Amino acid sequence: MKQKSGGIKRLMEFTGKHRGLLTVSRILSGISSVFILGPFLCVYFAARDLVGVFAGTPLDTNSLVRWGLLALGLELIGLVLYFSALLCSHVVAFHTEKTLKMAALKHLAKMPMGYFDANPSGKLRKIIDDNSFQTETFIAHQLPDLVGAQVTMIVSLVLMLVFDWRVGIPLLLLFGIGFFLQGSLMGKDSMKFMQTYQDSLETMNHEAVEYIRGISVVKVFGQTVQSITKFNDAIKSYRKFALAYTMSCKKGMVAFNSVINSSFLVLVPTALIIGFVSSDLIGFMQSFLFYVIFSPACAVMLNKIMYMTSYKMQAEESMRRIDMILTAEPQAETSAPKHPKTCDVSFENVTFAYENTDHPAVSHLSFTAKAGTTTALVGHSGSGKSTTASLIPRFYDVQQGAVKIGGVDIREIPHADLMKMVAFVFQDPKLFKDTLLENIRAGRPSATREEVLQAAHLAQCDDILEKFPDGLDTVVGGKGVYLSGGETQRIAIARAILKDAPIVVLDEATAYADPENEQQIQKAFEGLVKGKTVIMIAHRLSTIQDADLILVMKQGELVESGTHDALVKQGGEYAKMWSNYTKTTKWHIGNEVKVC
Repeated sequence: MKQKSGGIKRLMEFTGKHRGLLTVSRILSGISSVFILGPFLCVYFAARDLVGVFAGTPLDTNSLVRWGLLALGLELIGLVLYFSALLCSHVVAFHTEKTLKMAALKHLAKMPMGYFDANPSGKLRKIIDDNSFQTETFIAHQLPDLVGAQVTMIVSLVLMLVFDWRVGIPLLLLFGIGFFLQGSLMGKDSMKFMQTYQDSLETMNHEAVEYIRGISVVKVFGQTVQSITKFNDAIKSYRKFALAYTMSCKKGMVAFNSVINSSFLVLVPTALIIGFVSSDLIGFMQSFLFYVIFSPACAVMLNKIMYMTSYKMQAEESMRRIDMILTAEPQAETSAPKHPKTCDVSFENVTFAYENTDHPAVSHLSFTAKAGTTTALVGHSGSGKSTTASLIPRFYDVQQGAVKIGGVDIREIPHADLMKMVAFVFQDPKLFKDTLLENIRAGRPSATREEVLQAAHLAQCDDILEKFPDGLDTVVGGKGVYLSGGETQRIAIARAILKDAPIVVLDEATAYADPENEQQIQKAFEGLVKGKTVIMIAHRLSTIQDADLILVMKQGELVESGTHDALVKQGGEYAKMWSNYTKTTKWHIGNEVKVC
């Protein structure tokens, strides 16, 4: 993959056709800074006329008025130019922020589901929202200000040498020391800290999201924030790095501010020395007034440049983090696409391991789920059932072996076609904050209202639609409209029915349903799985008794396979599971109740 440029150069790539407008903004900002320096010169010339009075020159009040009006005019022109510069830069900034967000979201849409396990929602939200906002702030405000500060610095250097180089050189040396101290504060160590600081912020943001999601558990068990170890550690880590950086900058920052604000410690001795040897004391004093008036403005300018440099570092780091998303490799698309003619699903010696793990989640797995049949995956938690199911729609790519549909390796099937072939019903489905109509229609956006209603009927959702006055037009999550877990599951099944994919993967679809909802979900399955290739994961063994093939998994390996009756007769792993399951279904609370 070609290495992309980094930093501000990389950020400028996203300005697109508005890049010329940004150039205009920087030019206007530079010109405005010159006009804004004008009032300082006007004040100097007015003060020079006042000093001339001590040499016997008559005071010209009209001249003072002219200098005052000129100062006002220059200031107004400078402000108008600066406002125009910000207007241009804001147009570019908003366009760039939008482009960055759209590019990141479009790229995320190409990433496999496994990417989002390693990069949870809290972390991705922080990277996209906060960092794109940081780049918007830099382009809109800080980039024009940086150009203005640089122009101000150059003009100031010239003016300091023009009026009286004997006074200007000591001041330049003082400000040169300030630049040196500024450079020491903004070196490579600061950039490394910025990366660590942003890492800590992202981690804390992610853990905060997870903490909020689990707040009900925390409250039920009467715990505090301290009980959420990761969140607590993330806060402490952020505090540690923020305080460490602040303390490391303390001496340098104090020295920098002391130097740039001590211009009078240089000006006064210089004035005394030159004044004693000067043959034209009045002329020297008139020139000296310029440095008295102008040196505080130089200190402000140096401070602005320092902060602009800091903002530039933040923008570069923000762009680097967004690039972490943009440069993440999506799953490779085949250059020679194939299209399976049947819907058999077969695993051929498949081995898969998650990143940063020592043991494979699935090891040397081989089986075939024939088209139009139901294949059930059972086993204890951690046996690899869900991992196996997630490999079918290519949420992850296998490291060894192959997953095939109709004899075609799924890596040779175009991703869009593969997604059309597989419907996946999760154990914890998510609904959009939208109407029930649009939530179901997500399975097939081109579906008519009548087709959506038919899918809802087949998914046993009639009672859900009847209890809301707006029916299909009811907005989920709005005005107190919330669905139970079982109801949400039935809406998800309606979505899958509407998609009408030939392969259906059911991952613990009845895990959180109450008995009444489970019965309705089972009826909904009849409308979903008819004539389809079904891969079903279930803990409740009663739901898969009629499966055409049951695969028993243990520690990522296939240990048994067959029908329910055949496996029970074998007296192996499945028979033990069935025996334990039947015992739990017969268990009930006795008549005796002990009071604590």
